[in-house]
Amino acid sequence: MDAQIGHNSSSVLDDQATHVFSKDQLKAIVERIERLEEEKKTISDDIKDVYGEAKGGGWDVKAIRTIIRMRKQDANERSEQEMVLETYMQALGMI
Repeated sequence: MDAQIGHNSSSVLDDQATHVFSKDQLKAIVERIERLEEEKKTISDDIKDVYGEAKGGGWDVKAIRTIIRMRKQDANERSEQEMVLETYMQALGMI
């Protein structure tokens, strides 16, 4: 019976240690996410400032946003999208 008690108390200690480790790990994860969210906000604010500079310099911000979005695309994907857009514009008599 003593062996069984020892086993149970050992198991309880293991569970407590795991719980503490899990709490510490969870806290670390949450803190990392919070730091990254703050960095993301800072970067987002910086990007907004650059767009403001572009607008102040007379650049068309909407066109710049479109160019940035297009540059993120694969060249083939972008070409295909441009062809579809041109086809639709022709069908609507826009070009």
